[in-house]
Amino acid sequence: MDIVSKEKRSEIMSRIRGADTKPEKAVRSLLHALGYRFRLHRRDLPGTPDVVLPKYRTVVMVNGCFWHRHTCKAGSKTPKSNVEFWESKFERNVERDARVAAGLCELGWKVVTVWECEVRDIEALAARLEGEIG
Repeated sequence: MDIVSKEKRSEIMSRIRGADTKPEKAVRSLLHALGYRFRLHRRDLPGTPDVVLPKYRTVVMVNGCFWHRHTCKAGSKTPKSNVEFWESKFERNVERDARVAAGLCELGWKVVTVWECEVRDIEALAARLEGEIG
């Protein structure tokens, strides 16, 4: 049983953003500071990647640890209510991520995944991105 009403849960869930999240904005700011120029959310590519670097034929997917099941502490949490629904949802998210990455690779794009928890250490993330992008 959920501890909040169905209406309140709906209101809470409606505030979860799919684009322009804080981690995504932090990654974009970092990439710009590193001198990379990019496009956002190109709809002509599979999965509408968060950041597209056409010059390097690279896309950056910024994933929330909870929603995309990262191996960190936040990614291992599962809500206690409606467990079956959540496990199914998480499984579909992970499958979709793999499908999108495969589709992008087939088109000749390199896929770099940045996890929400990685944004906390901006220097380490900068080094990683510079190494993976070019």
